[in-house]
Amino acid sequence: MSLPHAPVAVVAGHICLDITPAFDALEAGSLSRLLVPGKLVRVGAADVHTGGCVANTGLALQKLGVPTRLIARVGNDAFARMIQEMVSTEGADCSLTCDSESSTSYSIVIAPPNIDRIFLHNAGANEGFSESDVTDASLANANLFHFGYPPLMLRMCHNDGKELLALFRRVKSKGIATAMDMAAIDPNSEAAKVDWRKLLPELLPLVDLFLPSAEELCFMLDRIRHAEWLLRANGRDVVEILDIERDIVPLADMLMDMGGKVIIIKCGARGMYYRSANAQTIRDIPLSLNPTEWADQEGFQHSFKPNKVVSATGAGDASIGAFLASALQGCTLVRCVERSTATGACCVEACDALSGILTFPELDRRIASGWALNE
Repeated sequence: MSLPHAPVAVVAGHICLDITPAFDALEAGSLSRLLVPGKLVRVGAADVHTGGCVANTGLALQKLGVPTRLIARVGNDAFARMIQEMVSTEGADCSLTCDSESSTSYSIVIAPPNIDRIFLHNAGANEGFSESDVTDASLANANLFHFGYPPLMLRMCHNDGKELLALFRRVKSKGIATAMDMAAIDPNSEAAKVDWRKLLPELLPLVDLFLPSAEELCFMLDRIRHAEWLLRANGRDVVEILDIERDIVPLADMLMDMGGKVIIIKCGARGMYYRSANAQTIRDIPLSLNPTEWADQEGFQHSFKPNKVVSATGAGDASIGAFLASALQGCTLVRCVERSTATGACCVEACDALSGILTFPELDRRIASGWALNE
């Protein structure tokens, strides 16, 4: 299918305010010795930016030249006004529903250099996001609809995902390509009670591009395997101990059996695993994707080595933005994944999810210059 000259994306779902205190570098594994009850921990100035899929992925798409509409729900408070001001400076078309009975979502991001992040998160108004928040008018002329973080959008997941399924059915009925990202699930939350193995077989046939992370996916599909991962990691970042064939491929097999079309599994600092369905399935996706370059693909793209690591906050979301923008350009699947991992590496060189993003010409030149991979 041919696309208009300037494809339009709609990104809906989770939004929050990220508050990230600056830490000095710590030795690996030393975070537990830092955060001790009763101890005063001196930190630097806080970096305050918008967070969540809508801000990170949506504004990444906007920065990469894709006109993007943002749809999210906030409270009636100072954090909401900060989010509105920050988003408006990026030029995206933003529709924020004000829920006066809820607070605006925020996260305290504890992200010392060289140590995986810890999030103290208030889901706030996100939990009340509904299918009706995405109006038909907001979908007008859209080529791509991306929804982020269903596990944190509890109304969308209640009643066996009734509203989530209704939303994706409506979007697909309009001939719009669809994409979805997930989020980590608190084992003690309502999201942990959702039967994801029942919901995903209904949902994935409606999702053209599915982009979860390895750990959140494993928790949803195979909690026994997830517990074994945690045991093997013994306190380290889980992705460090994963074996692609042993740990990631079985999860991808499950997704493909559930109706997955294009699957991207983010493996943190390791890189990204990708898998795609047959040529006819790819032809049915309403984007300019060459089946020869997209069908029956499988591989692992190693991450690129950043010059420095300042913060990984939002890097995964921004990398998805680069993947989606590249797909809208009609790039090959391999090229989309390469640009995606490269953008993630650029983002960890900055405090927030957006300021490290390079234009595609700049990014392509950096890749072509012999940028080293983490292998």
